[in-house]
Amino acid sequence: MTDDLMTIRAMCEAFDVTPRTLRFYEAKELLFPFRDGQKRLFTRRDRARLKLILRGKRFGFSLEEIRQLLNLYDAGDGQRTQLAKTIELAERHLDRMLRQRDELETAIGELRDQIGSVAGMLKDKSAQTAA
Repeated sequence: MTDDLMTIRAMCEAFDVTPRTLRFYEAKELLFPFRDGQKRLFTRRDRARLKLILRGKRFGFSLEEIRQLLNLYDAGDGQRTQLAKTIELAERHLDRMLRQRDELETAIGELRDQIGSVAGMLKDKSAQTAA
């Protein structure tokens, strides 16, 4: 295998994904391996696309958003459109994640207060029983 091509097994090992995941991304037209008989062979471009797909998923991007960003690579403007759209989507996702974090921190604080209240009630009940 040359440095430019990887088998599905090598891709799975390199990116810690399953063959099913790679076939799914291929079916969704996010990856475009070529075939040598029954073998799927992935190019450097496929590897770069998979890195972006996995990073996008980790950041909460939908597959459709990832597809749109990947398709902008060939827009012919030196990736300016792709980069601008990436920033726009990333800022939107960051805002959503920050709101979720704030909501979670509020819920954690409320739950801690509730635990403290219930623990206090239990302590009072235990003291009444002991008396």
